[in-house]
Amino acid sequence: MRQKGFTLIEVLIAMLVLAIGLLGLAGLMATSMRNNHSAYHRTQAVWLANDMIDRMRANRAVALSGTNNYVIAIGLATSASAGMAGTDVNSWKTLLGRTLPAGDGSIAVTPASRAATVIIQWNDARGSQGSTTQQFRVDTQL
Repeated sequence: MRQKGFTLIEVLIAMLVLAIGLLGLAGLMATSMRNNHSAYHRTQAVWLANDMIDRMRANRAVALSGTNNYVIAIGLATSASAGMAGTDVNSWKTLLGRTLPAGDGSIAVTPASRAATVIIQWNDARGSQGSTTQQFRVDTQL
């Protein structure tokens, strides 16, 4: 009994299975790239928060003076503070905007308890978290 054309059908089925596998692999790579990009932004947010905390600790007396030198809210472009504190905050806000997409941040200092809160937010539209605005918060002692 001769089976003409049966090998051709086997080859076509093998190619179909291979094509489905390659499409799945391409989808996996796209998801991996998206998650990797989102993780990169979170890493940058951690680094930027620690950078601001280090700046405040280097200028601790001014940060805890109660004159709100290091305090700034999200949405404010620059600080009105003079001296090193104003320079620190303004350069930090500029760095946020350059490093993270729609990057912004806020700083709150409570001199009585020597506590500081740094919040960084950015647009993570390429990420897979569902929300486009991501936020990272650090509470620390100065």
